[in-house]
Amino acid sequence: MSVKDNLNKIKSELPEGVTLVAVSKTKPNEDILEAYEAGQRVFGENKVQEMVQKWEDLPKDIEWHMIGHLQRNKVKYMAEFVSLIHGVDSPRLLKEINKHAKKHDRVIPCLLQIHIAEEDTKFGLDEKELNELINSDVFKAMENIKIVGLMGMATFTKDEKQVRREFAQLKSMFDALKTKLSYISILSMGMSGDYNIAIEEGSTMVRIGSSIFGARNYL
Repeated sequence: MSVKDNLNKIKSELPEGVTLVAVSKTKPNEDILEAYEAGQRVFGENKVQEMVQKWEDLPKDIEWHMIGHLQRNKVKYMAEFVSLIHGVDSPRLLKEINKHAKKHDRVIPCLLQIHIAEEDTKFGLDEKELNELINSDVFKAMENIKIVGLMGMATFTKDEKQVRREFAQLKSMFDALKTKLSYISILSMGMSGDYNIAIEEGSTMVRIGSSIFGARNYL
């Protein structure tokens, strides 16, 4: 099946209110344009340099989401255009984003990444760190970022009960956060292998790559 066919199939299965981020990391511009011509406008990249190049080369109405682990020294390269940063996992990173957003006179929407997996390889805040951050004076003083939701990745396992449990844990933290920050609206969880479970557990944004573009190209 073509990129367009894969995309249309997934879109037809997604419930209303769930945003699809087409994960285009390592994919050539031709593949992205095929998805673009089929109506897709939201794309996710995990390397800043690659995302900057694609932003320069491709249509300007594309929304670029930074979905990978973000190093503070890379923020400046994408602050001008990035639409949403998924993986904010520390107050220091948030401060850096705020600083560069200010230089471009922008307010950059961000998701706080929560560590829900049992694997140590995943990044993210725990519940205590999340609450400390949003209650801190430093956070309240940041005028050029807007926390619009949470993001998390489940353990990479075939144990569906475990995946469901981890997503449910993130959903309950999301609901609790909404009572404190009324503008919270995005719960980004679910990838090609587990997005159906994520949606059942309340995800509003899924990140899907290989099911649209085929297996990853390792550069």
